[in-house]
Amino acid sequence: QVQLVESGGGLVQPGGSLRLSCSASGWALEKLPIGWFRQAPGKEREAVSCSSNNDNSTYYTDSVKGRFTISRDNGKNTLYLQMNSLKPEDTGVYYCATGYCSSTTYYTRDYDFWGQGTQVTISS
Repeated sequence: QVQLVESGGGLVQPGGSLRLSCSASGWALEKLPIGWFRQAPGKEREAVSCSSNNDNSTYYTDSVKGRFTISRDNGKNTLYLQMNSLKPEDTGVYYCATGYCSSTTYYTRDYDFWGQGTQVTISS
């Protein structure tokens, strides 16, 4: 089965940078449409970014465009999210998940796989 493990979260000052990693096992990353969701306390889970496996297209929610970059290292079976110019509103638990991914939308279905999440806090 597919297993996803996130890492790289932490506490960062506004304007700082952070790089999240999602290590995949059980399936070749190059075969997986996969991306990142986040959830802040009291807020609904939000699609942040995804990477399509078929045409290398990427999706970003409007609030992170120009600041976040999603990438893959297929040799290491690892997905990354480079986050720059971080804002307090970026605070939340970040999850990687397989799903449907196009340049305009990213969502999961009941058969998709999720990681355990990693906490990102932007403060001070």
